[in-house]
Amino acid sequence: MAKIFSLLLLLTFGGYWLSAQELNATVKINTQQIQMADPAVFTTLEQSIAEFINQKWTTDVFQPEERIDCNFIFTLQKELSATSFEFSLNVQSSRPIHNSDQSTPLLNTIDPYVRFEYEQFQPLQFSANRFENNLTSVLAFYIYVILGMDYDTFSPLGGEDYFRKAQEVVNTVPAGLYGTYQGWSSTDGSNNRGNTNRFWIIENLLSPRMKPLRLGMYQYHRLGLDMMTEDIATARANIAEVVATLGQVDQTYPNAVLTQLFLNAKRQELLELFKRGTPQEKATVRQVMTQVDPANANQYRLM
Repeated sequence: MAKIFSLLLLLTFGGYWLSAQELNATVKINTQQIQMADPAVFTTLEQSIAEFINQKWTTDVFQPEERIDCNFIFTLQKELSATSFEFSLNVQSSRPIHNSDQSTPLLNTIDPYVRFEYEQFQPLQFSANRFENNLTSVLAFYIYVILGMDYDTFSPLGGEDYFRKAQEVVNTVPAGLYGTYQGWSSTDGSNNRGNTNRFWIIENLLSPRMKPLRLGMYQYHRLGLDMMTEDIATARANIAEVVATLGQVDQTYPNAVLTQLFLNAKRQELLELFKRGTPQEKATVRQVMTQVDPANANQYRLM
């Protein structure tokens, strides 16, 4: 994959960090509510998860400066036993902006359904063909989503293969485990704004109805943000077209999870970009974003 990167801005939240292969992953496990388990278990687990994420996931050759910055932030919700836990997981990824020392967020989502069993020094095993354990399946799912979203920004629909791999992860989870390990079934929560799960994330990413928005991710980044230092007016106009596409997609697939993921990642960026937009661009962005993101309508009216 041909990429042109300048200085990478790494989001650092503490925890264990490794640089290897396609991803530069920061892993942080917050366990303030711990009562039964040995705290040392989670130090070991942080390291094991970082090593798991920062291995080889594609056949492409990535240079060190091309690796994708991402964060996996676990927060303990419940100890079921000394070796069984329920966590929420905040997954974030970003992409550098060409000819800039800035980066742009691609993914920022919270998964509330991460339950798994772990004993200290237990190896983290994953198979693409069968379900091994919930932790590695969740990790692999988001790794493929991160890769797919990144590839989509460098070529039209370039992330398709990785979204298919994420779908394969979903398909390996036995239906009999849906009650124990939530987040894999269409009935875990619903396809509404603010209530995402893995089933609906990948359903949206592969849905023909969402294809225009996925195509828009290439225009937004390669023909928008990456062109800002060369032709800011054209770049901003290209991004405004993507926002208009977002509004059209929302008409054909209302309340889609992928729309919410886009808003979570891009809301603040769009507000900053179009403060300096033309009156027509501001009107377009204000109208669409108020439609698809009504809870934040007041912010768009101030552009």
